[in-house]
Amino acid sequence: MAKQIDLNCDGGESFGIFKIGNDEEMMKHVTSISIGCGFHGGDPHVMRKTVNLAKKYGVGVGAHPGYPDLIGFGRRRLEVTPEEAKDYILYQIGALKQFCEAAGVKLQHAKPHGQFYNMAWINEPLARAILDAIREIKPEPIFLALYNTLPYQLAESMGMKVAGELYADLDYTPEGTTVIKKTHGEIDVKATVEKVVKMVVEGKVMATNGKEIEVKGNTICFHGDNPRGPEIVQLVRGALEKKGVKIVPLSQQY
Repeated sequence: MAKQIDLNCDGGESFGIFKIGNDEEMMKHVTSISIGCGFHGGDPHVMRKTVNLAKKYGVGVGAHPGYPDLIGFGRRRLEVTPEEAKDYILYQIGALKQFCEAAGVKLQHAKPHGQFYNMAWINEPLARAILDAIREIKPEPIFLALYNTLPYQLAESMGMKVAGELYADLDYTPEGTTVIKKTHGEIDVKATVEKVVKMVVEGKVMATNGKEIEVKGNTICFHGDNPRGPEIVQLVRGALEKKGVKIVPLSQQY
């Protein structure tokens, strides 16, 4: 059986008069999108427009809830209680889910954004609060998580639908986590394409210490605020298809 992979992008992160990312161009090539819910990026009008764009292109819709940190784009570390974290998740996913229902599309998945998610790698009460909130959404969305992190393991132990996520445009630490960036900076497109193909086909990636580590996933994340995002995802998709990999949304994998 041919390998299957979902291509997802973070999007819907513009707000007010500020434009971030290339949502429509990205959606021409991806199969899923994780939409900002107003805390780190996005606003009600952007959420509605992005859900409608996803419907137009047949792209699976997911929620991308973050910390209440517009000025830092959700990439700053904030200390919150588990109760606050759960409320943040429910509030944001609930808002996006209503826009999905208004557009007649299903909420496919949920993925915490930036430091909200990264801090859960080492904070079990925070991770459990995030997962408890997602379990209360009905029907329960698929949870996207970096393979072998605490949230991934907890989600599996709780019997949740969890999709391992690979990252196209982030570096990997020797422990298998990713290096968060406040800005993406210059990116080697050719090397990025080769890296993604290796992750999908061989299950390996070069870590920041120069050694290969094992990775596992059935969706690849492309950041919508990366200026070269549309170019990268298009080239990655073509390279994977040449290797016989089937590109399908998460909803068709579960």
